Amino acid sequence: MRVKIRILDAAAQDLIDGFRFYEMQETGLGQYFLDSLFADVDSLLLYAGIHPVCFGAYHRLLAKRFPFAIYYKIDGDLVLVYAVLDCRRNPAWARKRFGKSGG
Repeated sequence: MRVKIRILDAAAQDLIDGFRFYEMQETGLGQYFLDSLFADVDSLLLYAGIHPVCFGAYHRLLAKRFPFAIYYKIDGDLVLVYAVLDCRRNPAWARKRFGKSGG
């Protein structure tokens, strides 16, 4: 079985927002952010499903080089990336994003 990854629109926007934030800090840092996060996403080809489940149904992969978490679900041979969230934000914001009142 060949696993495929799909980054949903909301997660793609999260990546764009992260790129813009880091690029404003230092030229080139935004691209490094994207390269790093895409490497983490690509690791799901091998390791999807081993990460803890949060917010009821989403696996959470913590990024290696930036304080971000990648939230995904598995649907057969498809890994769906729903969000790429900054871990420095208030956890209530993430819960609201996933429509949950608890962690």
